[in-house]
Amino acid sequence: MLPDKADIVVIGGGVIGASIAYHLSKQKVKVVLLEKSDPAGGSSGACGGTIFLQTKSPGIHLEMALASARRFVHLEEELGDGFEYQRNGGMIVIEHEEELQAVKRHVENQKKFGLDVSLLDRKQAREFEPSLSETILGATFSPMDAQVNPMLLTFAFIKAAKKNGAKFFSHTRVTGFRKTFNRINIVKTDQGEIETQMVVNAAGVHAAEIGALVDLEIPITPRRGQLVVTEAAESVIGRCMLSAQYIAAKFNPDQAQKSGGVSIEPTANRNFVIGSTREFVGFNKGITLEGIHHIAKHVFRIVPCLKKLQFIRVFSGLRPYTPDGLPILGKVTGLPGFIMAAGHEGDGIALAPITGRIIADLIVDNQTTFPLKEYNLERFSS
Repeated sequence: MLPDKADIVVIGGGVIGASIAYHLSKQKVKVVLLEKSDPAGGSSGACGGTIFLQTKSPGIHLEMALASARRFVHLEEELGDGFEYQRNGGMIVIEHEEELQAVKRHVENQKKFGLDVSLLDRKQAREFEPSLSETILGATFSPMDAQVNPMLLTFAFIKAAKKNGAKFFSHTRVTGFRKTFNRINIVKTDQGEIETQMVVNAAGVHAAEIGALVDLEIPITPRRGQLVVTEAAESVIGRCMLSAQYIAAKFNPDQAQKSGGVSIEPTANRNFVIGSTREFVGFNKGITLEGIHHIAKHVFRIVPCLKKLQFIRVFSGLRPYTPDGLPILGKVTGLPGFIMAAGHEGDGIALAPITGRIIADLIVDNQTTFPLKEYNLERFSS
């Protein structure tokens, strides 16, 4: 049964909302976390688990990712639950000369912001991973890249938050808000109402729907990613990989429609999660033969020996996409008590720990470690 009151109501039981609830509960805030389906029932339960730092733009984006990566090292111990954290490093595979030149500049800029990353030629890359095709030009490598099981990570945040006194309610849909002097003070749900001082919109691909309930236009749209899971295999690939095309597609929608690139993630159970398409098809989470063929064609070109493995499962998830590829974080001008924490797209897993801390600090102390100006909703109205 829903409580009558809460200090904070967090909307969205994915990894971002779960992290925020946990970090607020650490500071003895009475927080209620609401999820309209199951925990990790949206993007956080239908994605890969890579914590790639090499994909982050040099600047605050990368600095936040580095801070988040440092948290991950001891996070299993802190939360009291495992989530298959592995830090074996990651590679970005380069196939074309224009990619090589772009990656060279990217690597140099990232080094300036503290990322340990190297550019490898073809021979060096294949010494790291002998299964790579002889046709590649090279690759980058960072020992700081890692991976987790995203569902277990979400569950661990929720469990730890509940231990600290947070209340979690699944299958509870937010239907509206009530305001006094333009400040939200009631959250309406299909299970009842909660009086509160503040609301955090961490609803992922559904964040725009929550915003519409208070007449906010939030430019977050779903972007479908189809993925494939292979049978288990030994000693094929030892670390996570992305193609250079994958990074281009992340920030360039036109490039994504031409070629979404490829990601390869060896799991703790020795399967491989291979992705991904990047498609704007609304909330359609269907699987297509075209999408699976696209993934297979690209991954077999980079790692030919994966052709020998059977595909045992295919699935898709929706990513919360913003026009500039960056999340929307912080207070909303003109709507006191309403805070945004959504739009991470493929960065939700990697940025979850630091996002939770930033939003908790903003609420409790009215200040944050990182400036949020370039992440505020208002950047899209100028």
